[in-house]
Amino acid sequence: MSKTFIGIGAGPIQTGIFVAGAAQGGFDRIVLVDVDVALVAALKASGSITVNTAGKETITSKTYTGIEILNPANPDEYKQLVEIAKDALVFNTALPATRFYPSCATWMKEAFAANPNGRRYVYTSENSTTAAAELKAAINMDLPNTYYLDTVIGKMSKIFLGEESTLPTLTPGYVKGHLVEEFCTIYTSSAPGIEDVGIVNLFPKADLVPFEEAKLYGHNATHFLLALMAAERGCTYMSDAAKFPEIVEMTRQALIQESGVALCKKYAGVDEYFTEEGWNTWAEELVRRMVSPLLSDAVARVARDLGRKLGWADRIVGAYRLCKAQGIEAPRLRHGIDIALRFSALEALMEGDWKDKDGAQELADELKRV
Repeated sequence: MSKTFIGIGAGPIQTGIFVAGAAQGGFDRIVLVDVDVALVAALKASGSITVNTAGKETITSKTYTGIEILNPANPDEYKQLVEIAKDALVFNTALPATRFYPSCATWMKEAFAANPNGRRYVYTSENSTTAAAELKAAINMDLPNTYYLDTVIGKMSKIFLGEESTLPTLTPGYVKGHLVEEFCTIYTSSAPGIEDVGIVNLFPKADLVPFEEAKLYGHNATHFLLALMAAERGCTYMSDAAKFPEIVEMTRQALIQESGVALCKKYAGVDEYFTEEGWNTWAEELVRRMVSPLLSDAVARVARDLGRKLGWADRIVGAYRLCKAQGIEAPRLRHGIDIALRFSALEALMEGDWKDKDGAQELADELKRV
């Protein structure tokens, strides 16, 4: 049976995970959907994309051919997209945020209505634990064989300007390129028949919540912690943090002795991932990846948007609260919160995302005590 993949949004998560996975999985047709006019024109002309991958010691570049792209803002291409989408097996959204779902829900709903009993798997990759539910609500159709799936993506990536790099851009004639790290173990929620879908490097889990918390309160929390400490020391890139081994070691300890101990305690018996050996092996490798000189991730990118990243249930505050709930002391995570609060007022959090949360006033009082 012919298999079609449709990727909505053409960023590095889409290209470095889903396009690559569909190509390696033998999909017959790979179609990207984007409204970047320059990208659409360049990719239509070449029919190929190139993804650069940072390994431990070198960067490799792989080109995927036979790639199509459509802009739904173009009426003719909108019609083509609906026709292709009605029979497509796999979709993946990789948009800047879930608030952009209405922009794709219109044509998806029209396509799904044309084949209401078709089997389709719709992945969501917007780094939100509610993404699949939000997209399903935006499409708002009761379809028996359509499955909406969340993802846990611990793969770091970046977009670069071709004029600033010797690496190939995404496609000839386009100004930007994609650089991703080689790590590619992507957990997803599960659905009937998902084992036969064929996207390489996707690993379905019956219960995705533990892995979502591990990503948010392990990976994201300590990546943010390292970025805050690196910013204090004037680092431009995350790799610059390697010049300060004490902050790299503090990050490692926070990941293993604080977040890791709390998560392994909470989810003991769920999966080998949540064992001391499983977690520590992953954590040691993650810290190495965080400071990879090949990825050249910007400190400003990782440390930006403090208001959101200090959210009550978000990375570092959520991780600190998790540790406290599990009876684990977390001085390193606390140190990161203290750094961030020099630039983001605690009062603003109390009037924003922390407002009316049980325990928020107690935590605020604790944080006021230096």
